[in-house]
Amino acid sequence: MAKKKRIVIALGGNALGNTLADQMNAVKITARAIVDLIEEGCEVVVTHGNGPQVGMVNNAMLALRNEDPDQPNIPLSVCVAMSQAYIGYDLQNALREELMNRNMTDIPVATMITQVRVDPDDPAFDHLSKPIGKFYTKEQAQNLEKEFHYTMVEDAGRGYRRVVASPKPAEIVEIDTIRTMVNDKNLVIACGGGGIPVVRHGNHLKGVGAVIDKDFASCLLAKELDADYLIILTAVEKVALNFGTPEEKLLSDISVKEAKQYINEGHFAPGSMLPKVQAAVDFAGSKPGRTAVITLLEKARDAIRGETGTAFHL
Repeated sequence: MAKKKRIVIALGGNALGNTLADQMNAVKITARAIVDLIEEGCEVVVTHGNGPQVGMVNNAMLALRNEDPDQPNIPLSVCVAMSQAYIGYDLQNALREELMNRNMTDIPVATMITQVRVDPDDPAFDHLSKPIGKFYTKEQAQNLEKEFHYTMVEDAGRGYRRVVASPKPAEIVEIDTIRTMVNDKNLVIACGGGGIPVVRHGNHLKGVGAVIDKDFASCLLAKELDADYLIILTAVEKVALNFGTPEEKLLSDISVKEAKQYINEGHFAPGSMLPKVQAAVDFAGSKPGRTAVITLLEKARDAIRGETGTAFHL
C-alpha cells in the first residue's frame, strides 16, 4: 500500500466566518473540503486563523471589565487560548459529523490547545504592527494607553486600534503530543491563530501580548511533522503577479528560487499575500519532495491532484 500523503492545511478566515452563527455554517463547508482530502488518501492536520474571533473575545473581556472594575484585564494570550478552544469545538464537531456521514468511523478528531514559543528578543517586539480589536476614539485610546499600557495607533481615519507584535514562531511546545496523535491516525486541529504566544523563563512559560502569523506557525508545524504538503487556503485560487492590474499573471507552478525573486520585486502585499508566499517558500525549500500550495478552500482536493492552485517546490 502506498504511503499516505501527510498534509497540513491552514484555514483562512473565510473558512470560519466572522460571527458565532457564521462560524457554525462555515465549518460545515470547511469540513466537507477537509474530508474530501481524507477520502483522497491523505493524512490531514488542520490549523486555522482567529482574527475576528480573538478580537471578539478581547472586546468581550474589556466590556466585562468596564461593567465590573474589580475584574482583571484578561491578557491577549488568554484570549488566543479561548479562541482556539471555541473554534476547535465547532471544527472538530463538524469534522466528526462529516466523517460519520461518509461512514468513516475510525478517525478520532481532537483539538490541541497549542502554545508556541517566541523569542523575547524578536525585532517584532520593537515594531508593533498587528492591529487587533475594535476601533476607539482618541480619548478612549488615550485611556487604554494609560490604564493598560497598550500601544494605540490611528487607522486610516477610522479611529484608533491597539497594535501588538507579530513575532516569528520558534518552537511548538506541544509538538510531541501532536506528533503522537497524528501518528496514531487522529485528525488533529492545532496551532489555532498561530498558537498561544509564550516566552520561556526557566521552566515557566509566560504568555505575551502578541499575535503569531498562522501561516508561519503552520509552516513550522508542517516541517516538524515531516509533512509532504502545506496547503495555505486563501480568498483566491492562484497567486498572481501584478495583482489587480491589466498585467496580472496567475502563477501555477513555481520554484522556490523564482518565488524569492518575486518577493524581492515586491509583487506580494505585506500582511496579505506576502506572509503566505514566504511560508510556502520556507516549507517547500526545507527538504526535497515537499510541496506548498496556495489556493481556495473548495479547490484543495484539485490542488493536491495538481489541477489548480499555485504550487511551490525546490
